[in-house]
Amino acid sequence: MRYVKIVLIPESGGLHPAEERLRDDPDIQEEAILHLNLLDDGTAVSLATHRGDSERLREILSGSEDVLDFEVLDTDDGIQTYIHFTPNETTEALLSLTREYEFVIDTPIRWDADDSGAIRVGLIGDDDTVQRAIESVPENIRLELEQLSEYNPESQELSAMLTERQKEILDTAVEVGYYEVPRRATHEDIAAALDLSTTTVGEHLRKIEARMLSEIAKSH
Repeated sequence: MRYVKIVLIPESGGLHPAEERLRDDPDIQEEAILHLNLLDDGTAVSLATHRGDSERLREILSGSEDVLDFEVLDTDDGIQTYIHFTPNETTEALLSLTREYEFVIDTPIRWDADDSGAIRVGLIGDDDTVQRAIESVPENIRLELEQLSEYNPESQELSAMLTERQKEILDTAVEVGYYEVPRRATHEDIAAALDLSTTTVGEHLRKIEARMLSEIAKSH
């Protein structure tokens, strides 16, 4: 089995009707899509995480005519949204692939932090299936291959145990060199990259490391 991570960059819009407005709003930050499903009636539902002003988020969703229903929930790790919507071409293309080909979309699907509308999607399947699925992506969606490796279920299970905020902090720690030998970054560097306090970063890293080390020890 292969694990493939691709970057999809739609020419316009995003995965749901309100995405462009959310992306352009300074009070909202999109994080990740936890679940995305195409329903039998042709509509779609998503469960996603955001940060920022939940009231502004409700206002934007209320003003989007293709959003059929939604809920906005404030949680300790940010904001979760449930959206029932009429899918656009990008969403239909992505979700139709899972019906036509035997592979799995690895969630969460992550938005890029910039304004490009790019999303990072992981696919799990055999070489032939993944290749044929990638070739079926519509021409109006630019595709870039970011990662190609053997699928490792243990690493995926460990990642799934973390909250979205913990994944963000762990990814940033790796990017800035916190786990390199010799160490090239500190809690302060991670905090500066994420606009968090060093105390918050330290607490999250301790929880992440304790959880992952515990699970690794159990598996041996």
